[in-house]
Amino acid sequence: MHLYQGSTQQFIADATQARLANQLSDRFFDEFRYRPAPSEVTSWRNSLGAMASVLQLADLTDQGILVELKLPLSSKRLDVLITGSNPTTGDSAVIVELKQWTEVGRSNITDCVTVDFGGRQRDHLHPSRQVAQYQRYLIDTHPAFSDGAIDLAACAWLHNAQHDPKSPLYHADFATLLATNPSFAGDQRHAFATFLENRVVGPDDGSILDRVASTAFKPHKRLLDHVARVIRNEPAFVLLDEQLVAYNAILDEVRGAGQNKQQVVFVIEGGPGTGKSVIALNLVAELAERGLSTLHLTGSKAFTENLRKIVGGRAGALFKYFRDTATVTEPLDVAILDEAHRIRTISTSRFTPAKARTGKAQIDDILDASRVSVFFIDDLQVVRPGEVGSTALIRESAAKRGLEVRDFKLEAQFRANGSDSFIQWVDNTLELARTPQVLWSMDDEFDFRIVGNVRELERMIRAKAGEGATARLVAGFCWPWSDPDAAGQLEPDVRVGDWSMPWNARDGVGRLGPGIPKSDFWASDKQGIDQVGCVYTAQGFEFDYVGVIFGPDLVYRPMDGGWVGQRDQSHDRVVRRGVTEAEFTRYVKSTYRVLLTRGLRGCFVYFMDAPTRDFFVTRTERLDPAPLARAAELEARYEP
Repeated sequence: MHLYQGSTQQFIADATQARLANQLSDRFFDEFRYRPAPSEVTSWRNSLGAMASVLQLADLTDQGILVELKLPLSSKRLDVLITGSNPTTGDSAVIVELKQWTEVGRSNITDCVTVDFGGRQRDHLHPSRQVAQYQRYLIDTHPAFSDGAIDLAACAWLHNAQHDPKSPLYHADFATLLATNPSFAGDQRHAFATFLENRVVGPDDGSILDRVASTAFKPHKRLLDHVARVIRNEPAFVLLDEQLVAYNAILDEVRGAGQNKQQVVFVIEGGPGTGKSVIALNLVAELAERGLSTLHLTGSKAFTENLRKIVGGRAGALFKYFRDTATVTEPLDVAILDEAHRIRTISTSRFTPAKARTGKAQIDDILDASRVSVFFIDDLQVVRPGEVGSTALIRESAAKRGLEVRDFKLEAQFRANGSDSFIQWVDNTLELARTPQVLWSMDDEFDFRIVGNVRELERMIRAKAGEGATARLVAGFCWPWSDPDAAGQLEPDVRVGDWSMPWNARDGVGRLGPGIPKSDFWASDKQGIDQVGCVYTAQGFEFDYVGVIFGPDLVYRPMDGGWVGQRDQSHDRVVRRGVTEAEFTRYVKSTYRVLLTRGLRGCFVYFMDAPTRDFFVTRTERLDPAPLARAAELEARYEP
């Protein structure tokens, strides 16, 4: 998808005669069925007018041009792509990232600068890094570039800025990057024009432009090989025991499905810590190595961004979101759906073109997008409305299509110190599932402790981190969540008495102070220990030790039938609105299940509500004379 396609001569005419911004606005409405913001229209008018002046200066009037070109399987759009040719490389293209910035500041984040937006400093990717990533993405996923037929270059132009060698934009840290993907200032128009001339001076009769505009997403073999190699060399992704059994079984079935060209659905069930994600990543590696068109898909931004960080930015093209299946035009060989319990009702967002807004369910988009679909799922991890993923939904949707569903269940526990009994005890205690584990033995190797003071909870978690373990504090969503202040410091929103600590940074906020990780990387950055995580940043991750602040949004009241969700104690607007009391209670119970089961070696809990704490204590096997009698009494609560 793109908003403008034509010759550079026509582009210059449309820009100089003030037609272009309106054309883009109309095209935007045709695609998305709502009008772009006035600020975006103004940006087009200013930036594209400046771009037209450089094309005139360089006398590039016989080339092709695309404006607002959507990257394959992404909501990101390139500002400008120019096609042409030159005597050295033949068919060629240049990506241009346009910025209206006048100046930038230093950032505490790698590859970033700070920019003033409405009086607030925000961290922003350096324009050269931004456009370099676009260039790599197209080379890895767009056949017009990945097969080498069209040479691709990329640069940025800050047309309102003045060149200043002392600017953070040109700091020595960016020297290598600037050498390959330069960022030109407004007073460097001639240098920018020369850069374009050297790459696309020859004409394009439209054929090069058409190849770029019409080709669909297809990961290149070099990218597939790269992903396979990185995952193979990552020790954390080694398969053990039942994980390897399930992995081999799936591969055997995928191989058979490929030979028979049949559409197949796999459902891989497993609770927290059974290795679903490890198997999923190993499948990505193996299938990529075989050259199959494969995507790893999730519904979690933090989880996906951390996977991209692990395998490297280049491999990010294979790690997408469930919603991206709505724009797949050629079916994939295999779609690997990790954390499939986070499947939404529909894939539509504000970035979805009108023609793609079919009203289809997201599960149908997924099944349409691939020949083989592999769902890794835990039915008890649905924590908010709109997340409808379940084994029942997958089976029902497959049955409507007459597809065979092949089931695997993971039992081996690789979290909670290998203690599946802890997971079962949590499920039983929260009354999410009836399990044999009614009482928790406090002498188990998994270190579970109920802590009487929140300061002590923090001290214990920091002590474990000081010993070299990974450790985090998490909490129920029982406090407001503020944006950082003007200096990028986080507000201490999570308050218990006179103790306080900030939440992790909100997603998409502006500038962050030194040492504060972005929301996506709270779980993996060591500095994340200085903030409290919520279910949305913790789900999908694991730590050696987790400290849980069990808030008043879920309390135990035997006189009211047991677990009671207290909607007025929740600050999660998504969960507390538009659901029944029973639904709210179920979501909050699942939230605490997720938080309590993040630990590999231990879980420490502070309960803000004393009766709830006391109930948990009764579910632990202490040195009293009749633990079996108490177990029988508790178990009787489940008798019909």
